[in-house]
Amino acid sequence: MGQLKPLMEKNFLEYASYVIMDRAIPDLRDGCKPVQRRILYTLAEMHDGKFHKVANVIGECMKLHPHGDASIGDALVVLANKEYFIEKQGNFGNILTGHAAAASRYTECRLTPLAVETLFNKALTEYTPSYDGRRQEPRALPAKVPVLLMLGAEGIAVGMSTTILPHNFIELLRAQVAILRDEASTLAPDFLQGGMIDVSEYDDGRGKIRVRARIERVSGAQKLVIRDVPYSTTTASLIASIESAVQKGKVSASTISDFTADKVEIELHLSRGATADTVIDQLYAHTDCEVSITSNIVVIRNDRPIEITVSEYLKEFTGILKRQIKAELEHELSTLENRRHWLTLEQIFIENRVYKNIEKATTEEAVKKQVYEGMKPFKKLFVKAMTDEDVSRLLDLRIRRISAYDIKKNRGEIDDIVAAIRQCNAKLKNLTKTTIGWLSGLIEKFGAQYPRRTEIETFHTVDKVAVAKANIRLSYDRDAGYFGSSMRGSEFVMNVTEYDRILVVTADGTYRIMAPPEKAWMPGPILHASVWDSQKGEHFVMVYRDSGKIAWGKRVHIERFITNKTYSLVKEGAVGIDFLSEKRNPGLLKLHMVLVKRQKVKALTVDLGKIPACGLAARGLKLSQKAVQSVELLPEKEKPARGDRQGKK
Repeated sequence: MGQLKPLMEKNFLEYASYVIMDRAIPDLRDGCKPVQRRILYTLAEMHDGKFHKVANVIGECMKLHPHGDASIGDALVVLANKEYFIEKQGNFGNILTGHAAAASRYTECRLTPLAVETLFNKALTEYTPSYDGRRQEPRALPAKVPVLLMLGAEGIAVGMSTTILPHNFIELLRAQVAILRDEASTLAPDFLQGGMIDVSEYDDGRGKIRVRARIERVSGAQKLVIRDVPYSTTTASLIASIESAVQKGKVSASTISDFTADKVEIELHLSRGATADTVIDQLYAHTDCEVSITSNIVVIRNDRPIEITVSEYLKEFTGILKRQIKAELEHELSTLENRRHWLTLEQIFIENRVYKNIEKATTEEAVKKQVYEGMKPFKKLFVKAMTDEDVSRLLDLRIRRISAYDIKKNRGEIDDIVAAIRQCNAKLKNLTKTTIGWLSGLIEKFGAQYPRRTEIETFHTVDKVAVAKANIRLSYDRDAGYFGSSMRGSEFVMNVTEYDRILVVTADGTYRIMAPPEKAWMPGPILHASVWDSQKGEHFVMVYRDSGKIAWGKRVHIERFITNKTYSLVKEGAVGIDFLSEKRNPGLLKLHMVLVKRQKVKALTVDLGKIPACGLAARGLKLSQKAVQSVELLPEKEKPARGDRQGKK
């Protein structure tokens, strides 16, 4: 055991680290999980403008991905259905209906123009060996768009999880422009499924949102049409939730018809007597027509998982974008400088016939020396110092290139390069303005392709209790001693909702407040059963007898309770409750005394309206000095008979 523990700890930590870093949690830099990054990189390597068979893409990606083809294929379908970076051809499934994609041998894909323009730059990509060491793969794609919030992500790792909701691409770019201009901006999720969202509790990605389907009323008909499904649901799951609610009596609908094709269209015919507004509230309250989604943004930054908000991520990524654009400009500037340097050397070498000097040299060293000597008088024209590599390139120039050399064209190309260098330097000098210009160009170019699909609204909260139907029938079977929805008794029959709480008082002096039971055993005959009123509570006037059969009266008010807990209204050892009424003044109660020799008082009349209020645990008001045999509520206006006497007030 002592040797096994450190081994398990080590292996568990390695496994946890692997799941977090290499499978479940996306990277902040490019917003991708490893499998997504490998798919996009593979497509970039294969990119020739034509569609590729998905099976071929999966095969190529397996050279980088240590898992099977199924995981790659599933991830590729999900990525393609986001509609940003992979253009698809064939059946990639349906995010609205939940239908699966066709086999990979029947589908094709390629990178979108947006992906080609914004995700790749070989010169600025840092590579790492693949899992088997045979190839190189990028540590992170040099993305210039906020992929993390564009795609969204869900992942469950060891000890942590992430739920990142997708946002609108153009709104993200505009928010980045606002950040660069030190202006305020707000962001809300946007879903391909459309629908409506309430983001009042979104809290910058740390809270939750409520998503609703769009439901239309059909004028002149007892019919509703669902036009959108909420994010995280499909038409199949939505219809299943509606059918379940209808079967439980929570939604007043008679038939459900699904006419969904490229757009959602689910028809609901209302039950007789139901109104559209009521049924819409029932759908939002009891079905997946409204879902609540919690956002929790956990990403990998510098090889460590962190929790971050939407605005924090976008601000950090905007800084990354500026550095990326700066690196690209510096790389472009370096390329231009190198090109200008070479063209200048070539121009001097050919125009001044420096190549003539090498005719006298007989060795390689002598040839190079002649070139250096021939170029030396023009050193002031050099862009930078000439190297041996430059000399080798000059010596590699072919006779045809020298004889067909166009001086005017060469000088024009140098002028263009100088202008481009000047432009690069100007962009580098004002990098913020350059970044804003690049983002604005992207908005103008792709803005029409990515409109907002989900409407932002503030929902009224549907009170589930208010729209619930009283579809549960409760009754009491005295002979069996059970109370609930499965009983078919004739006493205390009531129709209640699943949200109601039922107060039951039994003759043994106990009471409890419970959810509508299916079958609950009662410790004694039920004296009172009603739907609990949480606002008013319940008021009772009661008479009970203690162990000596002395009568006591109580006026109590039940306000607080713990569901399904049994409480007692009488003291321990009491015979039980002889009389119970929820009226404030039930009238006169006649107490029949236990008959003994020489007893003059055979009965006692008590005015129940004058019994004072007391606590639930109190004994109450003593009504008799002698043992009581039974009690009887007198009819109204009936006076006490001779031989009776009034009880104490």
